[in-house]
Amino acid sequence: MVAQVLRSREGGTPLKHQAILFRAGHHSLDLELELARRNIPFQKYGGLRFVETAHVKDLLSFLRLAENPRDTLAGARMLQLIPGIGPKKAAQLLGKLGDARGDFRVWKDFSPPSQAGETWNALVEMMIGLSSPDAQTVPLASQVHRVRTLYAPLLEQKLDHAQARLRDLEQLEIVAGRFSDRTEFLADITLDPPTSTQDLAADPLLDEDYVILSTIHSAKGLEWDSVYVIHAADGNIPSDMATTSQEEIEEERRLFYVALTRARDRLFVCYPQRYYFANRRRGDEYGFAQRTRFLPDEVTALFQDRLGIEQDPLVQKIVEAASARLSSAEVRERLKQVFG
Repeated sequence: MVAQVLRSREGGTPLKHQAILFRAGHHSLDLELELARRNIPFQKYGGLRFVETAHVKDLLSFLRLAENPRDTLAGARMLQLIPGIGPKKAAQLLGKLGDARGDFRVWKDFSPPSQAGETWNALVEMMIGLSSPDAQTVPLASQVHRVRTLYAPLLEQKLDHAQARLRDLEQLEIVAGRFSDRTEFLADITLDPPTSTQDLAADPLLDEDYVILSTIHSAKGLEWDSVYVIHAADGNIPSDMATTSQEEIEEERRLFYVALTRARDRLFVCYPQRYYFANRRRGDEYGFAQRTRFLPDEVTALFQDRLGIEQDPLVQKIVEAASARLSSAEVRERLKQVFG
């Protein structure tokens, strides 16, 4: 889809005449990371950018401090999540950590306030594990899962809409599973294009021309030349939280109609073939996605159906190797060329 947006731009369609719509805020996480990685500027409507939300910043603060014990901003944010620890006590603990050259074992001597309960001990043990040399061999998704498990009850105490936020963090764990290096992950997830021409001197088109990301709710009353509706899979559209009654389903149908009618010239409705489960520590389990019930066969017959993998060069190589009549040695050589 990102490639299609770029091709449209090369064909003369400005980015600002194109919009990508989604049902819920966490649906755009992968997309935001990919746009940032490709240095494609974007504006998001209908909530903060994913990495600007409080719960994502909170979770990342654990990883940032483990990666760099001198990161006092991340440390202060993380420590003040613990009940009974305020700015003054957080500063003292970070000072002790600095004196110990980033050895989190120094925090074992601290007597936590009674409100902290067992959370403090669990935090110290986790940070010792995340900062140890052995942590480099632990899959990043497992590290995020460990942080998410400890942070979940703190999130429920401090922030509203806890269930929706927890689903965001599950999505973040899935994304983390695609990275082999924590440093790379933390760098990539904070990449951001300039927000105005006052940031950095560069090609002015990067500031003046940007693709629109928007929730469907925020797109009401607006139109663009090209519209991409993503995650059009049942459970997302309609949301699995809005299918308990026929009235809710009909409201979701009207919302989907709003998304489809935002396009003046070109409409793309996208859904993945599979969704990976949040906990991928033991494998790459996934479930097949089902196209939204709002697009039955008689409606999709009016669409031009296309599989995204058709343009994936890696998939093409695998298909070619599978379709050719090769010896076992030739198959092994082909697979070595594909996967290295």
